[in-house]
Amino acid sequence: MEEATTLLDSLSGPQELISLIQQVVIGNHSALADFYDATSQAVYSLAVRIVGDRAIAEDVVVEVYAQVWAQAKTYEPRRGTPLAWLLAITRSRALDFLRSRRRFATEEPIEAADQLQSLAPNPEDNTVAVERYRVVRGAVDSLGAEQREVIELAYFSDLSHSEIAARLGYPLGTVKTRIRLGMLRLRELLTPFAFPPLETSLHYGAS
Repeated sequence: MEEATTLLDSLSGPQELISLIQQVVIGNHSALADFYDATSQAVYSLAVRIVGDRAIAEDVVVEVYAQVWAQAKTYEPRRGTPLAWLLAITRSRALDFLRSRRRFATEEPIEAADQLQSLAPNPEDNTVAVERYRVVRGAVDSLGAEQREVIELAYFSDLSHSEIAARLGYPLGTVKTRIRLGMLRLRELLTPFAFPPLETSLHYGAS
């Protein structure tokens, strides 16, 4: 990890990354996108190595940049390079995912059964579903045009990343980046409503 950090720092420029972090602190979404573009491959690679699953690593990436957005002001250059800080966050989030999976896998059957919900629909569930859709629809509408386009196709049309890329004529990497950044913004918007993670409905990491 140290070698990767040193190499990527030299390629991206520590001062450039510091400047982006400073812009993220004041709420600049474009700076977060640029920071993501410059560092996400290192984050994803480390996440895959720790969790051993590409789909879960994609979820880790979302959590990492959500934390960057929320806690950019905690970065202190004197304590290390931007990538060292970012990869420390990645390691922490990836280990959190592993611990969470282990806790679920080792639950007693009766404890797991308590978590099951009735499959029979009821009026209350329908009302909640309608309200959820309304709130999510409003959050999606507030995204920038590029992110909204791909999120709508993924969430409302249930298309995979590859299908979206084919329909829009974009490179697959562009589609994935726009969805990831859109997800970061949606997570921020939907957190006050205590909804479950939205990426499970977006086939996050789908090819």
